[in-house]
Amino acid sequence: MSTYVYGIAASSHPALPKDMGGVGDPARLVRVLTEGELEAIVSDAPEGLRPKRNDLLAHQHVLSEAGASGAVLPMRFGSVAPDDAAVTGVLAERAEHYLERLRALDGRAEYNVKASHNEEAVLHRVMAESPEIRALAEANRQGGGGSYEQRMQLGEMVAAAVQRQEAEDAVDLRHALEPAAEAVSAGPESTGWLANVSFLVDHGAAEVFLAAVEDVRKSHPHLDVRVNGPLPPYSFVEPGPSEPAEARPPV
Repeated sequence: MSTYVYGIAASSHPALPKDMGGVGDPARLVRVLTEGELEAIVSDAPEGLRPKRNDLLAHQHVLSEAGASGAVLPMRFGSVAPDDAAVTGVLAERAEHYLERLRALDGRAEYNVKASHNEEAVLHRVMAESPEIRALAEANRQGGGGSYEQRMQLGEMVAAAVQRQEAEDAVDLRHALEPAAEAVSAGPESTGWLANVSFLVDHGAAEVFLAAVEDVRKSHPHLDVRVNGPLPPYSFVEPGPSEPAEARPPV
């Protein structure tokens, strides 16, 4: 039977709660596979597993319970190995890497920050900062809206200015938050977000980090900044967190 992997910990990690359930319906019993100085927190993998709410919550619950008593390298939902032997084989093969990551991530959490533009506010900003755009907009207004070509020209100028502002704001956001974090991982680009960045933050620096986020909101009122965390440090299991996910070795 396939083996579902929740996370990796040191073999000295405190025992998990007895009879803890994981993914699946009925919930599969969570157990531990030990290999040298490491252990994998696993269960049998249910057939036809899909990212349904109950299973996502079960995955997160197992990691929360395990992470409450020590460092755990979290695996993303849906991490399945052919069998237990395949899991312990990977633990043996990558022991040095996993032990280094456990030391590096101990006492730290991930905060994911996404930012987008408030459309009305950013349009006001680019208009205020561009005399050329303001002049063309005023000429169109006085000309009854302007010709088709003039409207197209104005739209293209505004779109280009907004794109430049997005790039500038993404850099500002990262530079403002990096000093309060120990590592940074750029997430995949997605429509609707000008920035999608995860930060590794020491538990003792969480208030400083969140205060820095508030400073960004105040200094950039045209931005909608959203924070999700503290989270298990999914984005920092591998040592090169800024690499695209597909470039990283499989766990």
